[in-house]
Amino acid sequence: MPDHPKSNPNQGRIVKCTNCKELQEHHAKGMCAKCYKKQWVSKQIITCEECKRTKPHHSKGLCDSCYGRIHKYDTIKRYNIRKYYNISLELYRQITIKCVSCLFAKIVELHHLDGDKKNNNTNNLVGLCPNCHKMIHTFKYYEEIKSILGKKGFPTEKIHPSSYVKARKKKNIAKTEIPIES
Repeated sequence: MPDHPKSNPNQGRIVKCTNCKELQEHHAKGMCAKCYKKQWVSKQIITCEECKRTKPHHSKGLCDSCYGRIHKYDTIKRYNIRKYYNISLELYRQITIKCVSCLFAKIVELHHLDGDKKNNNTNNLVGLCPNCHKMIHTFKYYEEIKSILGKKGFPTEKIHPSSYVKARKKKNIAKTEIPIES
């Protein structure tokens, strides 16, 4: 295919596009930029197997949002659980099925009973909803949650107010001991 003269010195090679048959600047695979981009843009419209909405196909019969949520979320979650708690995702999900204190099951967080984040023994880990988790870390409600956990058979001798509470007490004491200079 012979090259045609350039009308602009900064322009690429002018060729007859293999798709639209017009004289255009060559982009790739013998096509102009417009035709080359069209081959990637047109996605098949499907009914997503997960959310049942009609959307462009991404992969494995799923739309983009469902594919990301199903296949990428678990990978990220598994990595973070291993990194922060050094336990498997399956064990994390088993522990955080429902709050052991109030039986709330929608949002459940992992709590270390002895306050040691490195102690990942299954006897040391419990699932608590955000309210109960905040209460066990707050000195005012700490005894209430401790008694509930004791009634349910958890070893309460290793449960203690968090280091946050202890550090806060030390911080308040330190503030009161600082002499005021005039």
